[in-house]
Amino acid sequence: MNDLKSKIITTTPPSKSGLTPEVQARIGHQLRSMYDEIVRQGVPERFAELIRKLDSSEEDSQATIDEGLQKHRTGATRNHAGGD
Repeated sequence: MNDLKSKIITTTPPSKSGLTPEVQARIGHQLRSMYDEIVRQGVPERFAELIRKLDSSEEDSQATIDEGLQKHRTGATRNHAGGD
């Protein structure tokens, strides 16, 4: 068993991080498993409600900005036309 382990370590050089590709693959597999479990749990309702409120607030803010820009453009056009 130790012979096999030493062969793997000596035949596969570590990367810049100091980890062998086998160790990196194992870590990657474990991280994917953990991530998949979290994704399956879904978003708690209170977080979903907060996200909806933020999205609504952003839409309202953007509409206010758009109105202000439209008024500014209309006012600038009138001022320019009246100055000639």
